[in-house]
Amino acid sequence: MGHLFWLSDAQWAVIEPLLPNNKGGARRVDDRRVISGIIHVLKVGCRWCDCPEDYGPSTTIYNRFNRWSHKRFWVDLVEALATSGAVTKSTAIDSTYVKAHRSAHGGKGGPKNQAIGPSRGGQTTKIHVLTDVIGRPFAFKLTGGNAADSPIAPVLLNSLKGARYLLADKGYDANCLRKHLRQSAIVPVIPGRSNRKRSIRYDERRYKDRHLIENAFCRLKDFRRVATRYDKLARNFLSAVALATLIAFWV
Repeated sequence: MGHLFWLSDAQWAVIEPLLPNNKGGARRVDDRRVISGIIHVLKVGCRWCDCPEDYGPSTTIYNRFNRWSHKRFWVDLVEALATSGAVTKSTAIDSTYVKAHRSAHGGKGGPKNQAIGPSRGGQTTKIHVLTDVIGRPFAFKLTGGNAADSPIAPVLLNSLKGARYLLADKGYDANCLRKHLRQSAIVPVIPGRSNRKRSIRYDERRYKDRHLIENAFCRLKDFRRVATRYDKLARNFLSAVALATLIAFWV
């Protein structure tokens, strides 16, 4: 039993009030038990059918995860907690590549609709993230691995409130993004690319805090089903990222 993951009383006290209330129909397997099973699968990286019987039927574990992913429940859960807890005065943005396992291919709608694309590492998914002042992710977006960073930034920034500084690496050095930030009264803390004719001035001391988002990616990839993508559907993989974020940072 020691190797199994179980939500603690403190973690469950945070999650339980936010669970869906529509519990009609046949008697349900206990939510705490099922969610613990889902998180166990994400942590160890096993197949859903290999989920230990201690959590209940493996089909129940997967079906609950899949059904609530379809409703965007897991992502909304993180966003609900972040809305009241995130400190976004100084926000960082970045992305990380995740290798798409062969089992991740063939999702309904085709690969272009499932956030898988070619990159130097082969077929990958890119996780774009915003983190708050202490490095907690609170907004996510998935793209194929061939997507550039700077065009995705404005989409993520739509969910950003109360920020005064945005920390990012040279991949986000684009004049249109800098203009967008200044129009939103946000100071870009972004170094310029080496091919710029004029050097870019930025707050080098504040930029040192950007390592927090790199640390966040390392913690998320401790969950093996986040470090490698096995899910065919982008919505399910996004839910896996959200659940890993929930356990690693918010409860």
